[in-house]
Amino acid sequence: MPQTTTDHARRRDTLRAALASHDPALEALLVTNLDNVRYLAGFTGSNGALLVAADPARDAIATDGRYLTQVAEQSGDLRAVIERDVAKALLAEAREAGIGIVGFEAAALSYADHARLSGDGAPALVPTTRLVETLREVKDDGEIELLRRACAITDQALAALVEEGAIRAGATERQVARRLENLMFEFGAEAVAFETIVAAGANSAIPHHRPTDAVLAQGDFVKVDFGARYGGYHADETRTFVLGEPAAWQREIYDVVRAAQTAGREALVPGRDVRAIDGAARAVIEAAGYGEQFLHGLGHGVGVEIHEAPTLGKLGSGTLSDGAVVTVEPGVYLPGRGGVRIEDTLVVRADGPELLTRTTKDLIAL
Repeated sequence: MPQTTTDHARRRDTLRAALASHDPALEALLVTNLDNVRYLAGFTGSNGALLVAADPARDAIATDGRYLTQVAEQSGDLRAVIERDVAKALLAEAREAGIGIVGFEAAALSYADHARLSGDGAPALVPTTRLVETLREVKDDGEIELLRRACAITDQALAALVEEGAIRAGATERQVARRLENLMFEFGAEAVAFETIVAAGANSAIPHHRPTDAVLAQGDFVKVDFGARYGGYHADETRTFVLGEPAAWQREIYDVVRAAQTAGREALVPGRDVRAIDGAARAVIEAAGYGEQFLHGLGHGVGVEIHEAPTLGKLGSGTLSDGAVVTVEPGVYLPGRGGVRIEDTLVVRADGPELLTRTTKDLIAL
């Protein structure tokens, strides 16, 4: 289900309500974070900004001449301003419309740009924090369908990788990673969601190891963390394999992580504190004696960014929303030996989470 101009217009209308309730109330928001521009307007060019005003008739999108055709195709319901300096052009539009107070995205506009854009008759610029990101936390049906497709491509690619025997002794981490990425493209990905992690042997104990020319060997854990991007939305999945018959210690930590992952998934209840969700999975690992080897939070939101709100972890805040899409990815990492992570992408539902990544979580010996 592709995103439509109606979807984007509805999101801008929701944002308008947030502008009115902001303290101080805002007459418009200057959106310069390109992920937020895409979310609100559908535009995917590398240079763009959006003005969302209290009066919808004042909404406008700005980009440069390279994207004249693209902006008309992707954001045809918006008035387009064609200028290289997109933020300055939209503030000029705001001034001409008599808009006096414009919010800006504090995390996306540099100090130097703020200084450059202020004064000389420009509207007063008021910093805002996460106005659009908060809206993005709950996904609509169209977004969830794109996430389902991204996750299906991800599952298909891993199944093909295993079927063709690419995860094998003698292959390198880099070879396995590149083959998996190629398969994602073959199954319809528009891009990879992030740099694929393939970590073998002792490297599997490094949570975000980058693939090298290290050679896979019999007895290794092989941790694969990867995802496809489709329609601008990201999948995120991790599975851990073993080459040959698993040793007793490998089965032990795999079973612990799998039990923790189950506990984390079952804790995905709308309204629950995000720290409690992390705690439900972490308690399983701590009870097994591996608490110090679980080195990161339980999960994060996924959408137009691979990491977005909410954060499921000790440092998270707030509660889980119905319709949020999150990962659950506990791990145990034993330095010098190996590690296990099991990760799924799920939709939070009132009647229980919807699993989007469906590859088996059984320990597979290759």
